[in-house]
Amino acid sequence: MAQAARRLRIGIVGAGHFGRFHALKVLSGAREELVGIHDPDTARARRVADEAGGVPVLSYPDLLACSDAIIVAAPAEYHFDLARAALAAGRHVLVEKPMAATLEQADELMHLAQRHGVVLQVGHLLRYSAEHRAITERITRPLYIEATRIAPYKPRGTDVSVILDLMIHDLDLVLAIVDSPIESVDALGAAVSSPFEDIANARVRFENGCVATIAASRISLKTERRMRLFSQEGYLSADFMKRELTMIGRERGLPLPGTGGFRRESVTWRDHDTLAAEHAAFAAACLDGAKVLVDGAAGRRALAAALAVTQGIAATRARMEASGLIIPPVQED
Repeated sequence: MAQAARRLRIGIVGAGHFGRFHALKVLSGAREELVGIHDPDTARARRVADEAGGVPVLSYPDLLACSDAIIVAAPAEYHFDLARAALAAGRHVLVEKPMAATLEQADELMHLAQRHGVVLQVGHLLRYSAEHRAITERITRPLYIEATRIAPYKPRGTDVSVILDLMIHDLDLVLAIVDSPIESVDALGAAVSSPFEDIANARVRFENGCVATIAASRISLKTERRMRLFSQEGYLSADFMKRELTMIGRERGLPLPGTGGFRRESVTWRDHDTLAAEHAAFAAACLDGAKVLVDGAAGRRALAAALAVTQGIAATRARMEASGLIIPPVQED
């Protein structure tokens, strides 16, 4: 009972969009206690701190000193340095995706967590979603996956490419479903409204033969999030915006006359607080030693896939420039 009553003292680094959400979620968490916020923009940090019950705005060393765990919700370019400092201080860490900029950095974070015996959890939020559970309960051996994630332009998130901003969500979901290493990646992308790719398409082939086609855009006129999967188990189509799933197979649902024994299952799900589920899992891992669902290895695998897509885009662009299909920008002296 004493263990169950313990509360995880959490400090949050970053008072932006996600940092604010994390602060409010810690405030309402049954097993969490918000002890402070750090952000170089002290005025912004103070606004979030006041909204979260008047917790103190602290320097990063002071925040580390009074915390059991740190949530890193700063811009992506700072994830590695902030997470490394927290892990080196023996603090549990929940770091937003991407966990680092390079695989070497990801390896260092994993090594530090292991050396100090602390939790390293990566913020791939959709692993805690109802739609992820609904898909993985029905399709376990996919042959082909098609994922689409498009949205209108928003300045938030443009400090990284659409691959690390949006596509990495579906890359992580695909990697969680497909139990096989990646064999090759063919990709195409373009920067339109930011210095980085704003639209991208990737074809990922796995060593077991499965193929995934993933499209992401943050310059579309509408928001759309869909996934389709084919397997020997059947065909599944999920609309994440409408929260609807359709499965054509032999095991579930109502019979489809004239199809040789196939059935159709239609599923809907209610809105699910995935951030609360992520926080509950983090607290359980830190306080109870529960297994980390999205650990450093999972975060590294998603990062490796995203970097492979980025490299694929660069290779495709080089071929296009060499063939004259696109003309490279003129370099000014």
